[in-house]
Amino acid sequence: MGKAELKTKLTAEITDLGSQIAAAKKEGKPKDEWDPLLKQMLALKVTYKEELGEDFGPKKEVKKPKGDANQAPSAKNAEKAAKKAAAKAEKEAKKAANRKAREEAEKEKAKKLAGVGQENYGKMEPIKSQVITKKIWTNIKDLTAAKEGTEVTIRGHMQASRPMGKGVFAVIRSALYTVQTVAFEGANGATKDMVQFIGKVTNESIVDVTGVVTCPAEKVEKCTQKDVEIQVKSFHITVESTTLPFQMEDACRPDAEKETDVGEYTGEEKESADGLIRVGQETRLNYRWLDLRTPANQSIFRVEGMVGMLFREILMSKGFTEIHTPKIIGGASEGGSDVFNLDYFGRPACLAMSPQLHKQICAACSGFERVFECGPVFRAENSNTRRHLCEFNGMDLEMAINEHYYEVLEVFSDLFIGIFDGLNERCKDELERVREQHPFEDLKYLRPTLRLTYAEGCALLRGAGVDQGDLDDLSTENERKLGSIVREKYDTDFFIMDEYPLSVRPFYTMPHPQNPKLSNSYDIFIRGQEILSGAQRIHLPDLLEERAKAHGIPMDGISAYVDSFKHGALPHGGGGIGLERVVMLFLGLPNIRKASFFPRDPKRLSP
Repeated sequence: MGKAELKTKLTAEITDLGSQIAAAKKEGKPKDEWDPLLKQMLALKVTYKEELGEDFGPKKEVKKPKGDANQAPSAKNAEKAAKKAAAKAEKEAKKAANRKAREEAEKEKAKKLAGVGQENYGKMEPIKSQVITKKIWTNIKDLTAAKEGTEVTIRGHMQASRPMGKGVFAVIRSALYTVQTVAFEGANGATKDMVQFIGKVTNESIVDVTGVVTCPAEKVEKCTQKDVEIQVKSFHITVESTTLPFQMEDACRPDAEKETDVGEYTGEEKESADGLIRVGQETRLNYRWLDLRTPANQSIFRVEGMVGMLFREILMSKGFTEIHTPKIIGGASEGGSDVFNLDYFGRPACLAMSPQLHKQICAACSGFERVFECGPVFRAENSNTRRHLCEFNGMDLEMAINEHYYEVLEVFSDLFIGIFDGLNERCKDELERVREQHPFEDLKYLRPTLRLTYAEGCALLRGAGVDQGDLDDLSTENERKLGSIVREKYDTDFFIMDEYPLSVRPFYTMPHPQNPKLSNSYDIFIRGQEILSGAQRIHLPDLLEERAKAHGIPMDGISAYVDSFKHGALPHGGGGIGLERVVMLFLGLPNIRKASFFPRDPKRLSP
């Protein structure tokens, strides 16, 4: 059967079935009666499409596109698409142009705010010693009313900025000193962008400011330079600071309460009782370089530097010579095991606990007679207290004596009184800056220095109800109690106590001439805490060997030391002072870490 015949046959059958279904629906017959006819018709339509390649029924009319009747449909569509594409491209081009214009405007605005291309504000090129100018620099501390009307250039840290209307106030700090700078739109060439630039400089960035010194109508109470301010002509960032771990304002707050200065130091930080943010000691030490910028710390370490200078000045005026002894030695200089051991080219060695043995050799055996040294000493004590460090700066002296170790005590008395007087006279500003953050009472001291025997000190303690024997070692707690008793009884925070029990002193300590249980030794106290330990030393080699053996010290480790006394040694005495502890107690600080640049304790080895 050909396709034409098949098409006629299938058309007739499908049409007949359709008529039957329509008639059944018209008569309202139920679906189950005509549904088989519907399925048969649908099956024939499927056959129709498969065999003939087209759907059954009339073809759908294709709508003709609108447009010119004489134009072909495909040409009209192409023209319409081209117009639409051109309009879209024009619209996108306008958007891109507008976007680029906005970006350029933002870039220009950012450049203006950053001072790019500006002479009177912006970020400077890094200083790499590429030029030398005739610029004259002025220290902030030298800005006084005497400079009113003078143009100056200063450099310092941006401490804080405060926008106000069309102007901005910025406080600049250098070391201990601060000054207020002022910039207002239209004044001294300042523009709106320049004012905004100054207001956005990150705190602690290094800035260079040039301006005219003026005297404001009211004092600038928040700055050290209260009588002047600088009207800004130029303001540049020299080095920009990143995000700070804490704000300097918080690090400079006065103590809310006095931290205890006794007991274990754990490093735990607690919230301030008054709700204000204060930076804890451990956080300060983790970012010590930043913490050291506070006025209190700047002052503490200037005081510390002055102690060292006065120590040298006073002793050199008394005929002492400064020496420098080794810090790597073959054995513990004072016996005991609290030393940092190390390998010295295959031989055991350790870091010196003090310059004790070498300063004795210099003073008594080498003809220098009076010597002193300032240098680091090391103690491997696992003491996590508020007054101990594993490395600190020792200030030691040793001197020949003629008849009695009291000659040494007289030198120490003059030395400390001279240091205290010198600090009070030369560091007035620094002492007040410390007091602003860490309030303390001025140190009380007598002329001449109060001197007690160990037995007298023990008697004072027993008189106050404290259990203390004349031959028992003095605990830290009892030292503090004795300090309080002495202050109340004698009105002094500074005193000397001598004739300590021989059993609690180092092996090289000279025994007492009348009482073999005592020694010619002494300690010196500030505010109830020891800051110096010393004695007349044994200068007789036989007695020195005897005492070393009594202390269980191997002779091979100190043989050179003992031998040095076999060729004629002068009677002598001396003592060792802890620099950080002196500063801590003079300033009434609660923690020795506040008097150490980069403390080393059992838990800290950085920064």
